[in-house]
Amino acid sequence: MEKKSRSKGICGWFLALVLLALVVFGVVYMIKQKTSHGSSGPAPVPGPPGAVEKKYDEALKTAMQFFDVQKSGKLVDNKISWRGDSGLKDGSEENVDLSKGMYDAGDHMKFGFPMAFTATVLSWAILEYGDQMEAVDQLKPARESLKWITDYLIHAHPEENVLYIQVGDPEKDHKCWDRPESMTGKRPLTQVNTSSPGTEVAAETAAAMASASLVFKTSDPTYSSTLLKHAQQLFTFADKYRGSYSISIPEVQNYYNSTGYGDELLWAASWLYHATQDKSYFQYVTGENGKAFANWGSPTWFSWDNKLAGTQVLLSRLSFFGGKDTSSNSGLQMYRKTAEAVMCGLLPKSPTATKSRTRGGLIWVSDWNALQHPVASAFLAALYSDYMLTSQTAELSCDGHSFKPSDLRSFAKDQADYVLGKNPLKMSFLVGYGEKFPQYVHHRGASIPVDAKTGCTDGFKWLNSTDPNPNVAIGALVGGPFQNETFINSRNNSMQTEPSTYNSAVLVGLLSSLVTTSSAVQSFT
Repeated sequence: MEKKSRSKGICGWFLALVLLALVVFGVVYMIKQKTSHGSSGPAPVPGPPGAVEKKYDEALKTAMQFFDVQKSGKLVDNKISWRGDSGLKDGSEENVDLSKGMYDAGDHMKFGFPMAFTATVLSWAILEYGDQMEAVDQLKPARESLKWITDYLIHAHPEENVLYIQVGDPEKDHKCWDRPESMTGKRPLTQVNTSSPGTEVAAETAAAMASASLVFKTSDPTYSSTLLKHAQQLFTFADKYRGSYSISIPEVQNYYNSTGYGDELLWAASWLYHATQDKSYFQYVTGENGKAFANWGSPTWFSWDNKLAGTQVLLSRLSFFGGKDTSSNSGLQMYRKTAEAVMCGLLPKSPTATKSRTRGGLIWVSDWNALQHPVASAFLAALYSDYMLTSQTAELSCDGHSFKPSDLRSFAKDQADYVLGKNPLKMSFLVGYGEKFPQYVHHRGASIPVDAKTGCTDGFKWLNSTDPNPNVAIGALVGGPFQNETFINSRNNSMQTEPSTYNSAVLVGLLSSLVTTSSAVQSFT
């Protein structure tokens, strides 16, 4: 009897242990299931910049050099061997010094609208990821390139209600093919003023100066104050004398036609609030002007023409990190909800994801300059991912499906990797990066030998030459592939092979976000 009782006891303990093991297994399984669906709670807050990712380090250092390629004026410490001084008399006919600034693309025009956007985005990249730029020795050159543009913008704003928005006649400029160092044609100026308003270009320039004032706030307080003063004056001018520069100056419609100025007013006011903490700017974007111009609930693409998505992400910063007096504001919450809609449209597995993508996964919006929108979108996604990480926001909900910050970062990396060569063509669209990149970039200076003696028109033989460019437009991000993943590598194919300075700005922003493992977002106000 004793033996039988003992065996029953052992059997009972064994069953209890089996049941306990099953319970533990079930709990572990449930935890894993929750983790796999992104509901395990927020990821740890990142610390300082982490390990450097080599490919993004090399790509960032390459991309940064295109700003030097595009510089006008008296070049100091020139880093591009085939570039020299140019545009030294720009502005002289009206007694303003517009020699600095940067050429827009492969031509010799200085278009103020996209140039100011370049400065705003470059400022944003520095403010958010300056510590990561510093980790790979790119913060100093980024600030220098930014200042080269803002020096120009200061001179372009000689009076409160006057802004020079263009140097050169694009019709005449595009009838020449010569090096900027040897151009001899007249360089007429175009301005907006009270009788010929240009709200979008004045507001974008205000945004550029306000954001740059934050960049230089500590290192050069006097310069920062100067920039902020210009920003405030330009915003007042833009808002008081409302009118599209595309209507005031119809000639611009063939090059940088504006589809509206409401987005630039909100963009500029958002940057001015960050730069000044003046609540009137916050009220401007969240009140009646927000209702009129923000297009809440309707996601859009971020570009030189449309700043709404950028504004929504920038203002989401206040929602994530602002005080109670701002973060609970209903208008601000609408910006964040729309920013979330933008993010959901980008994530490939989201129910609301855009289906406009190439076979290789590149976001697709336009045949002309195809890479601008996916790179700009990836930059915004990287920013939003880091906002979520730093604020311990675990999830982003897209029509009932949850996504983590790492999903946004993965999307950003996918777009960057496509640009750098992980695509069906197995070529890099960043000139100078990788083993295979475009050799026939639509760029005058790069296409003409330094020792060539050419005038306005006889230089076209270099445009039509079948030889690769004699000079490498290092760091140029070309227009990119067609939707069917084809790329015609020809100088005459400006749709695909022409680079632009503003493309470089969004690319530098994206690469700066990826150059090290995620780091904590810091306040820049």
